[in-house]
Amino acid sequence: MNWRYKLLLIFFSALFGLITLRLYYWQIVRASDLSNMGEMQYGQIVKIPAKRGEIKTQDGFPIVTNKVSYTVFVNPKEVKNKNETSETLASTLGIDVASVSSSLSLDLFWVPIAKEINIDKKNEIEKLNIRGIGFEQGYSRLYPEASMAAHLLGFLGKDDNGEDKGYFGLEGYYDRLLRGKDGEAVQIRDAFGKPILASLSQVSGQINGSSLILTLDRSVQFLVENKLKEGIEKYGASSGMVGVMNPKTGEIIALAAFPTFDPQKFFEYEEKLYKNPFITDLYEPGSTFKPLIMSAALNSKVVTPETKCNICSGPITMGGYTIHTWNDKYYNDINMVDVIMHSDNTGMVFVAQKLGLDKALSYLGKFGIGTLTGIDLQGEISSPLKPKENWYQVDLATIGFGQGISITPIELLSSISSIANEGKRMEPHVVSAVEDPEGMVSKIYPKQVDAPIDAKTAKVMTEIMVNAVNKGEANYARLKDYRIAGKTGTASIPILGHYDPNQTIASFVGFAPAENPKFAMLVIFDRPTASIYGAETAAPVFFSIAKDLLLYYGISPSR
Repeated sequence: MNWRYKLLLIFFSALFGLITLRLYYWQIVRASDLSNMGEMQYGQIVKIPAKRGEIKTQDGFPIVTNKVSYTVFVNPKEVKNKNETSETLASTLGIDVASVSSSLSLDLFWVPIAKEINIDKKNEIEKLNIRGIGFEQGYSRLYPEASMAAHLLGFLGKDDNGEDKGYFGLEGYYDRLLRGKDGEAVQIRDAFGKPILASLSQVSGQINGSSLILTLDRSVQFLVENKLKEGIEKYGASSGMVGVMNPKTGEIIALAAFPTFDPQKFFEYEEKLYKNPFITDLYEPGSTFKPLIMSAALNSKVVTPETKCNICSGPITMGGYTIHTWNDKYYNDINMVDVIMHSDNTGMVFVAQKLGLDKALSYLGKFGIGTLTGIDLQGEISSPLKPKENWYQVDLATIGFGQGISITPIELLSSISSIANEGKRMEPHVVSAVEDPEGMVSKIYPKQVDAPIDAKTAKVMTEIMVNAVNKGEANYARLKDYRIAGKTGTASIPILGHYDPNQTIASFVGFAPAENPKFAMLVIFDRPTASIYGAETAAPVFFSIAKDLLLYYGISPSR
């Protein structure tokens, strides 16, 4: 009996040891894994989306905000008549029957079938009393002013993983700041596998997005868009754009382009409309470029306002090309003031030659030509200036009157604004401050990026541009009670190695009031059919907008 007792003792001791080791393994080694497995039997980790930040105009109006939306989900195991249910849901939601039917055929407890539906549609579905249907609350983007400033704002779309992502404009440029950080929680489910919406564990890691406060003036934006639309229709242009900027700070007051799109329904428009042409379209600026070359020549003292052109009595031939004036009128011994007033191409060839290639490239670099301006909008491009060794004599000549060089409208507006700002070039920007989720506001201060010309040269160039407005080809449209500095532009369009003889890009750039500029503005019409000249298309729209802006800002007449 003794040996049997010992055998049983050894057996039970070994069994107890094995059980102890097994318990240690499950309760200590695998404790975390088992806890997660158990948790997943009655719940699962779900993402809690952060609330996306708003975008507000200068006056605090939320031009982009959020609205409550819902995700429709279904528990296929509870749906009895799946064919009928598929047809009913597809019809109500306006989606494909096949996609709903496919979702209902899955062997799962929870399948999303539609996202971002509004409260009215949710109520409509609830009234159908379909077993197995449920809703999860979330947020979707709302643009209260519809298509206003669409190119500036951009839109909220989806990335390759189906997650929200900002595209173009501010939504794209500031996407990470606006979207914040999603949180996590455990979604408790009932015995049938349906989410219990009131039973979420504590949310962790969620940080709502920050909001943007813009330099954009909503009233000015509305004014500019209406005037631009009217101008495009009146002059038969294929498209057009207007930018208004505070030259002293670089703040974008308004920016409009047509044709445009509705960011709420961006998917209904052609993708080519998403890009903001003011920062993405390259064009040859033509005569609106002349003040930059003239400023450089004045600042480097190779010419003075009284300097006379000794090659302006007729067309100029060089490198196999003949350069004419825009109207084939020529003025012997014309001075620099009148070169700008008459928009004399031969006079600008004279100025460019006096300046020389080295100085021309240096000044263009300081004006920001050929580089990104740094504006806080997604999609800005630039065309770098050619290396010095690739320039020919005729290239230097044509750059004097803004042909043979490609820039974006924002480059031109930014560089002309430096003349209005005593020679100092400011970085253009659209956001003036960032408001974090707790309401703390961080201001974004103006930034000077260069000083291409001195204050004295800027003042002289301003007076030359005022003279061009008062006595040039667009003087009929000017505001007689205000001193406004400006310049017309009628740029040829390069096609297949030559210039289109019948179509142009018409423009006008300027600032007002000349003695203490409140705004600088660039108006561009692409291929106007009523007239090919900037003086007869872009200039009237410029002065029409300027008149309303001067009244809006309460600026008294200069005279």
